[in-house]
Amino acid sequence: MKSRIDRLLCSPDHAASLVADGQTVACGGFVGAAHPEALTAAIERRFHSGTGPHNLTLVYGAGQGDGKSRGLNHLAHDGLVRRVIGGHWGLVPGLGRLANAGNIEAYNFPQGVICQLLRDIAAGRPGCITHVGLGTFIDPVNDGGRLNDSTTDELVSRVDLDGKTWLFYRAFPIHVGLIRATAADPFGNLVMDEEAVIGEVLPIAQAAHNCGGKVIAQVKRRLDRPALPNQVKVPGVLVDHVVIADETDHPQTFGESLNPAYFSPQTDNELPGGGQSDKMAPGVRRIIAARACDELLPGAIANLGIGIPEGVGLIAAERQILDQITLTLESGPIGGIPAGGLSFGASAWPEAIIDQPAQFDFYDGGGLDYAALGAAQVDQHGNVNVSKFHDRVAGVGGFVNISQNARRVVFCGTLTSGGLEVDVADGELRILKDGSIRKFVPQVEQVSFSGRVAVESGREILYVTERAVFQLTPKGLRLTEVAPGIDIQTQILNLIDFAPIVESVRPMDASCFA
Repeated sequence: MKSRIDRLLCSPDHAASLVADGQTVACGGFVGAAHPEALTAAIERRFHSGTGPHNLTLVYGAGQGDGKSRGLNHLAHDGLVRRVIGGHWGLVPGLGRLANAGNIEAYNFPQGVICQLLRDIAAGRPGCITHVGLGTFIDPVNDGGRLNDSTTDELVSRVDLDGKTWLFYRAFPIHVGLIRATAADPFGNLVMDEEAVIGEVLPIAQAAHNCGGKVIAQVKRRLDRPALPNQVKVPGVLVDHVVIADETDHPQTFGESLNPAYFSPQTDNELPGGGQSDKMAPGVRRIIAARACDELLPGAIANLGIGIPEGVGLIAAERQILDQITLTLESGPIGGIPAGGLSFGASAWPEAIIDQPAQFDFYDGGGLDYAALGAAQVDQHGNVNVSKFHDRVAGVGGFVNISQNARRVVFCGTLTSGGLEVDVADGELRILKDGSIRKFVPQVEQVSFSGRVAVESGREILYVTERAVFQLTPKGLRLTEVAPGIDIQTQILNLIDFAPIVESVRPMDASCFA
C-alpha cells in the first residue's frame, strides 16, 4: 500500500500547472530562507511558455528575493500578476517596477499584519484588527497602503472599539499556498529542522485549505519513517502536493547553501556571537552603531534592523555583553546573533526559533525593550521614511510593527548621504566632505514611522547620526549630543531643513571615536 507522500509527490512544472488564472496565491519565506524557489521558478517558466497563469493576486509578508532574479522576482511579469499585497518590496525590484508603472494594483502593509491576517483568514475571521499602522501611510486617513493610482480598493479601514481607534485589515480567500520545509514524512507531514526560519507556513497552509484551495509544499527530501509529532510544523492533512526540489533551488538562504549554525545551539567551543569575532571597521557606521549600542541595557530583549543597525550586534560582541541581552529577529529566531546580507532573517546559534506570527504578537504587545532601525529620511515632527524614495518602492516589512511598539527605539543613519567622507583623529570627528543629499527634511516623502503616535505613547525615541544625536519630544526634535570636533551651526544646523530644539547639548561619548 502506497504511503500518502507517494500520492502527493509531483514535479515543479506540474505544481505550477495547478495555479489557475485570477487566483490569490500566498507565498512564504523571508529573503531566501524558507522561500519555495523551485515553485516560483516553475510558475515563471509556465508563464513564459504562454500557458499562464495570468492576473494573479500575490500575497507575501517578508521580502522574498535577492534584488535581482530569484524569489518573487520570478513572478514580476506584466500579465502574470494583477494585484500584489506585500510587506517588503526592496528585494523584488521587478514587482516595484510594475507598481511604479501602474501596471498592477500594489499595496504595502506591515509584515506582521500580513502574517497575522493569514492566520485570521484561516480562522474564518473577517480580518485583522490592530493598532499597527496608525499614523503612517498605511492608515486610511493617508494612503491606505496603496502605492499607485491604479490601486483603488480600500483593504484597510479605521474602526472604533472601546473608545480607541484601530485599523481593520480585510480578509480575502487564499486559493493557493506555496510553502517550503526541509522534508516530508510518509504521511506528508512537513518538518523544518534545517530551515533558518519557520515563517508563516502553518497559517498559509491552514488558510488555503480552509478556503478550499491547494497547498503546495517544496522540500529537499522525503523521510522513510514518520517524523516525531512534536517536530511537525505542517500536518500532512493540509498538504495537497509535495515537490522535491533540486539542491540549487533549496539553499538555506540566498546567501548560503547550508550553515548548521542557523539551526544549532551554541557550544562552549564556539565563538560567542556566531563567530563574528572581527572588530567592526572604523567609519561612520561604527560610530553610529557604537552610540546606538550605548542604549542597549542589560537584560534587554532587542531587535536590530538591516544595514547600520546590524553593527550594534557586532559592537555588543566586542564589548562582551551579548550574554547580557537577547537579540531577536522578526522572522522568528530568539537569541544568537543575526546574520546579514542575503542571509538576513537567520540567526547564528539561536536559543529558539518560533513562527513569525507569534513573534509579531510578542512585538506588537510591547515585548521589545529596544530596537535599532535604519532611517532614510527624518522630518521636523520626528516622522521617519524607510519605504519610498522617488520612483523606488522599498516597503516597510516589519519596520512598522517594531518601531511602533518597542519601548526604546534608536534610529540610525548619517546626517547626509551621497558622498559623505569623514575621518577620526585625536578623538575628534572631521568631516572631509559632506554628502549631497540632506536626510533631515521638513516633511518625509512617506511616513513609515509616526512621531505623533510615538509621542502619544510616551516611548523614548532617539535619532543617532555620526555627528549628532536627537531626541523626540512633544515639541519636535531636540538636539541633545554633538560629536567632538563638530561645529553645531555650520556642520549640523545648516544641513538640516528645519530648526530643531537646541538646549543643554552635551558631547557624544568619546569612546565612539576611539
